Amino acid sequence: MIPSARPSYSVMIVDDSTAARAFLRQIVESDSRLQVMATANDAQSAARKMKTALPDVMLLDIDLPGINGLSFLRKIMSQRPLPVVICSSHAVEGSELVQIARAAGAHDVVEKPIMADAADYERARRRICAALRAGAAGPLARQSETGAPHVPTKHSPDVIMPMPAVLRPAPATEPIVCLGASTGGTEALRQVLTALPAEAPAIVIVQHMPEGFTTAFARRMDSLSKIQVIEAEGGERLRQGCAVIAPGNRHLILRRIGSEYRTDLVDGPPISRHRPSVDLLFRSVAIAAGDNALGILMTGMGDDGALSLGDMRKAGAKTAVQDEQSCVVFGMPRAALEFGSASQMLPVEAIAAFIMSFAQRHRQGLLR
Repeated sequence: MIPSARPSYSVMIVDDSTAARAFLRQIVESDSRLQVMATANDAQSAARKMKTALPDVMLLDIDLPGINGLSFLRKIMSQRPLPVVICSSHAVEGSELVQIARAAGAHDVVEKPIMADAADYERARRRICAALRAGAAGPLARQSETGAPHVPTKHSPDVIMPMPAVLRPAPATEPIVCLGASTGGTEALRQVLTALPAEAPAIVIVQHMPEGFTTAFARRMDSLSKIQVIEAEGGERLRQGCAVIAPGNRHLILRRIGSEYRTDLVDGPPISRHRPSVDLLFRSVAIAAGDNALGILMTGMGDDGALSLGDMRKAGAKTAVQDEQSCVVFGMPRAALEFGSASQMLPVEAIAAFIMSFAQRHRQGLLR
């Protein structure tokens, strides 16, 4: 059998500097799997070219004349989502710009290269090309002209944690809240976490982010919130007043030991094309916590979490989704509603109060 050729991805470069566009073209075209289909010097020019043909992935600068890169990114995500890699001289890892760009829907954020020698060039080339390939091959990838999507195999949670044929009711415990989010989720989670009081129930979170970025995100949320926010290392006991965020590139699941819940980090293939996966977290919560839990699926592309939010509902948990008006992208919540996994929609500004109301009602039930 003749092996199939590696996929080739089309790239649009948007940068107001003629020299930068030429240099970035050189970098992109150094990779045989990437092809520059178009360049543009501002957002308006890029938008006109996108009416004729869409790229598989866009390399976008922030400092553009007229509509800046972040505003253009938000417009793309609200009107015709596609993978966007921000390339900016301001994109220092851990900076607020990186967080803002990810909240607006950027697949990745890379620092614009400043060449000092051949080693600098090679590092920048590898970083930029890897980010573009990953974006083009990810969940936002559009279909090619042949109709074959450039996406990885979609595994269900069953490959790691099958749903039991008979689900035993969970014993009554303290309330557990689990949140899942993707595109636009960092800002939505900020609104929720910073609005919670110190006595908020234990929370577990999956936010689609690459490895390394979740550490900075957890630290930032911890500095802004009344509750403690940490990145999971595995084995944490869930407790009131603390939120645990899945690390990039590791699945986070929940296990019950007696009346307590502990986190566990597991490897394995991407579930619903993501690692960490909301679907796998929600599946584990359905099995471990049952009707002691609340699950909320928030803004994001695709359908990760939609299936297993239904598992939680069948197990007696309360379920909800973020409403369309407050989502950057309504994909994941819409899929959950279509599957019948959620019983209600909430604007993002109402989610914190909903969490506290759930926790209060649940604790009152424990006292009866």
